[in-house]
Amino acid sequence: MSENRPARVERPIRYADPERNAAYWARVDRIVAAAPPLSDEQRAVIRTAFSTVIGRSGKEAT
Repeated sequence: MSENRPARVERPIRYADPERNAAYWARVDRIVAAAPPLSDEQRAVIRTAFSTVIGRSGKEAT
């Protein structure tokens, strides 16, 4: 698991079957572990994208 992530994270239930759900999240963990780390530029792009969404989620100025 990533060092930036808490050890225990409540995850959404993707599948009603607990075994299938556990297998799904184990696969996600393997994919994430195999991915190269993000560059500072990539992190900045992601933060900008999400901060724009958060900024527009409130009332629009008139």
